Amino acid sequence: MDNKNYDKVTQDFLTAMTTETQKLMEMFGGKASSGENDWVKLNEAWGQMLKTPQNPDDVMKAISDYQKNQLGLWAGLLGTSSEKATKPAAGDRRFNSQEWSENPIFNYIKESYLMASHMMQQTASNANLDPKKQKQLDFYTQQYIDALAPSNFIATNPEALQTAIDTKGQSLMDGMQNLIKDMEKGRISMTDETAFSLGENIATTPGSVIFENELMQLIQYSPATDTVAERPLLIIPPCINKFYILDLQAHNSFVKYAVDQGNTVFLISWVNATPEQRHLSWDNYVESGVLKALEVVKAVSGSKRVNCVAWCVGGTITASAMAVLAARKDNTISSATFLTTLTDFEDPGEIGVFLDDPESILGDVNAAGVLDGKNLSNVFNLLRSNDLIWSNVVNSYLKGKSPAPFDILYWNSDPTSLPADMYNYYLTNMYQQNNLIKPDCLTICGEKINLGKITAPCYFLSCIDDHIAPWKSTFAATDIIPNVEFVLGGSGHVAGVINPASKNRRNHWINGETGQGHDHWLETAKDVQGTWWNHWAPWLKKRAGKQVDAPKAVGNKDYPILEPAPGSFVKTRIN
Repeated sequence: MDNKNYDKVTQDFLTAMTTETQKLMEMFGGKASSGENDWVKLNEAWGQMLKTPQNPDDVMKAISDYQKNQLGLWAGLLGTSSEKATKPAAGDRRFNSQEWSENPIFNYIKESYLMASHMMQQTASNANLDPKKQKQLDFYTQQYIDALAPSNFIATNPEALQTAIDTKGQSLMDGMQNLIKDMEKGRISMTDETAFSLGENIATTPGSVIFENELMQLIQYSPATDTVAERPLLIIPPCINKFYILDLQAHNSFVKYAVDQGNTVFLISWVNATPEQRHLSWDNYVESGVLKALEVVKAVSGSKRVNCVAWCVGGTITASAMAVLAARKDNTISSATFLTTLTDFEDPGEIGVFLDDPESILGDVNAAGVLDGKNLSNVFNLLRSNDLIWSNVVNSYLKGKSPAPFDILYWNSDPTSLPADMYNYYLTNMYQQNNLIKPDCLTICGEKINLGKITAPCYFLSCIDDHIAPWKSTFAATDIIPNVEFVLGGSGHVAGVINPASKNRRNHWINGETGQGHDHWLETAKDVQGTWWNHWAPWLKKRAGKQVDAPKAVGNKDYPILEPAPGSFVKTRIN
């Protein structure tokens, strides 16, 4: 087979894999796919792909190793082999139960699956594709492997079978009821959603909404100390999720922590966009969002300068706003903390596999008027499918267990939609064309922007296992923005950020030297046990000004209290 035909075969395989993944997601509320006989197409393409790999020797070795291991596995069943068991990847908890190892039949099923998975991964990695398509192939191959795990099926899951026996079949009946309820909702239940109520046992830090417009509500939190830092703190959360990930419960609320550290804290609560708000643009999010919030914060606090904390796309919007202010010679922002934020989108990580057909994506968004938050949530869940999809399938449907209360998963099941104009700009100028880092390429709010002209000190927190904003990509900010302190936390995009000081878990890396690349930075960094929160608080304090008396009330005569926190915007749910 020549390269042209080989590329077509591998592309057919990728298309089929994508379609099958979409079908699996359709079962649990994802977007439906069209296409017929995709399993046949996938298997045919996989077989043909083996004929002309990038490195035939590697593929032959993978197949040879697989055959050898299978023979060893059969010999083990007959008691004539001393081969060591195949181990799941680090962090793979699907086969932790003793039944998977102690029962010869289920041990064979498990090990055969792991061997086949390894062979498929190695074979896919040898496809003759460009780097972008190779990432897609690797990703969808892994999705295919994960979906077909024996743990996902009642007949090949010893734990689920034992539970059914122990409960005299009640677990299967309960599982069916759980499945019916989820089909009615159109999504998997990841937590007990009845256990939480906004403003009652989640998002409870005392405060009030003191301003709102079409785009956002601005919350001011009540002080918890007699004195506060002179410069207030404005938090800009992502607009693709709701803000209360930063204000979960008292023990893990970043907002409460910031208030308790002696800061006057304000926070933007973004609108959950409707099709009627399709016109809201990136400029609106900068001007009517961040810049308007800064104006109100200064008027209420009496301070001419403000510190900011921004997360994910909220950070990208904030970087845009800072570049606008730099062009206007405005030094309102005293410092900025960026949490898992991309400014350079050259390598957006695994999220990029979903962006290979931007015209189709934009067409769907323009037709709907919004990027549906449920579809976006499904995309994020796919990035951790074993943890966020298949583990719930097993526990809820095969074992009949009711989901346990978990605040982060409650937040994860409460997505938001983005207006079409804003999302179109974001996808085109950031993910597709990477224009944000190009000096004077973009005009935002009437200003040619250049991130290199931002002079305020910046604290960039990234997380080593982040699949949404890969840390090596976020590290690129150290070469773009002049004054950056980079800190690397443990875990992923959410758990790495919400790592409360009350528990002081995990670790983080610090290193004052940048300029020699991310690998050198990590090799020479200091590994510090405990949360990055305890490293950030002193950094902020140095930039927060002198201590002043805490305000006796929130708001002022120009910005009176409109309603108690967390406000009404955050309570709007997507049906």
